[in-house]
Amino acid sequence: MTLSISEVNRLKQAPAVEGVLPIFHSRWSPRSFSDRAVSAADLAKVFDAARWAASSYNEQPWRYLVGTKGSAAYEKILASLIPFNQSWAGKAPVLILGVAKTKFSHNDAPNLAALYDLGAATSYLTLQAAALGLATHQMGGFNVDAARKAFGIPDDYVTGAVVALGYQDEPGALGNEQIIGLEIAPRTRKPLGEIAYSAWETPAELG
Repeated sequence: MTLSISEVNRLKQAPAVEGVLPIFHSRWSPRSFSDRAVSAADLAKVFDAARWAASSYNEQPWRYLVGTKGSAAYEKILASLIPFNQSWAGKAPVLILGVAKTKFSHNDAPNLAALYDLGAATSYLTLQAAALGLATHQMGGFNVDAARKAFGIPDDYVTGAVVALGYQDEPGALGNEQIIGLEIAPRTRKPLGEIAYSAWETPAELG
């Protein structure tokens, strides 16, 4: 017997830290999605959160190709995914491809922070989705060239990740033991000493 939605969410819940927003500890990346549609109003909220992310020179280089189930955009994004990701992401009601403009608009100079800024905006998107009760799963496993060709993405844009978005379903709905195993595995993170340094590989004194 596999876990229920509530049981797997309790398993994935990270330990609370006083003063840290709870959404950071509860957000995770399920693969089991319900086919329940996401409202246009909630989609607008998710992208409005991304819109207000910080960016170098306020360039806001991110662009999102948004596909809802049944649309041509959805089919193009789904077709670009590697087979493993297609096997579960095809049930999500929304697929999103993030891209970023690699040149500044004000002087056409290279924007070396473009992909960084896209990542920041997408983090806002995923956290807003979690606050609305929506699940997201970001994927690097897709064919960049196929996606670029399918959408006619200009050469001065770089691709980021594909995001599946929707409502979480029971782990057992995945129907594949390997993927179910991934779904119900405990979350892990590196300790702070491995990510925050005062000198190279010297943990910073925090807290």
